[in-house]
Amino acid sequence: MNPKNLNELLYQAYETELGGVEIYTKAIMCAVNPDLKKEWQEYLEQTKDHVKFCEKMLEAYDLDPEEETPGRKVVRHIGESLLIAMDMAKDGGDPKAAEIVAAECVVHAETKDHMNWELIGEIAKKESGERGKVLKDAHEVVEEEEDEHLYHTTGWTRELWIESLGMPAVLPPPEEEKDVKTAIGAARAKHARESMT
Repeated sequence: MNPKNLNELLYQAYETELGGVEIYTKAIMCAVNPDLKKEWQEYLEQTKDHVKFCEKMLEAYDLDPEEETPGRKVVRHIGESLLIAMDMAKDGGDPKAAEIVAAECVVHAETKDHMNWELIGEIAKKESGERGKVLKDAHEVVEEEEDEHLYHTTGWTRELWIESLGMPAVLPPPEEEKDVKTAIGAARAKHARESMT
């Protein structure tokens, strides 16, 4: 395993979770649908816990949480850009449009987050000792939550767009109703929506 890139992944995962706290905080301010707002509040609390898991992983690898890396700076820049995008949408004066932008921003952030945790899961399979235990314990809790964050918010984004286009939407989305936690489940839920409208 390449230690330099492993460290970089852990730093980027940490930065992604730190940014996720800010992104969910801003997205909640943009949410109009009360069910979506409630879900994002739950995800915000989970993301705060994910930050703590990342801190434990950094500690296990003797990494300084304040260390700046080129990749970490890029992750932060993207997160800050998503915050700016939500502010722009909110300033546009159309709360429903701002809600859609917020959902899209969450999907962007969660796509990176989801990938980070998939990779951490791969490392956890190879790592042994205390480091392996820390990775495995974190991955066991976080991976399923990250699946939910990504797939459910993707469903919300699709249905909010469909609603905005004046077509019948399924809200909350089928991904939410079926408690989807896999890509296959998300595909099935999306397909099932046809019979729900």
